[in-house]
Amino acid sequence: MTTKRKASFAVIDDDSVLRSLIQGILRNEGLEQVSAASTGEQGLKDCHEHSPDLVVLDINLPDTGGIEVLKSLKRGPRPPRVIMISSEATAPNVTSALALGADGFVVKPFNAAKLLTAVKIAMRET
Repeated sequence: MTTKRKASFAVIDDDSVLRSLIQGILRNEGLEQVSAASTGEQGLKDCHEHSPDLVVLDINLPDTGGIEVLKSLKRGPRPPRVIMISSEATAPNVTSALALGADGFVVKPFNAAKLLTAVKIAMRET
């Protein structure tokens, strides 16, 4: 009998309170946390090291922007599902993120239900 591995996640957001909130929501859904980072550079390093199944990624980060992080993640050998989050849900931000391979976009502020809906859609079996 084979045991299905828990899906893993990473959070990349410079807001520590929001990062903790997202971590709690996803852990409560049974996902396994492998990393949390406050910068794009650290988030990329962690994702390359831990290969999460899902990344929740802020567009606005203090160093490498979320769009650049998204591009790098999607070029990897095993690209994760990526949910972009931003308080700036302008058409160019959303369109650019989705065109570059984001699997969802959630506008801040959001509640747990909105985030979980985006996660469930992104993690659907293909």
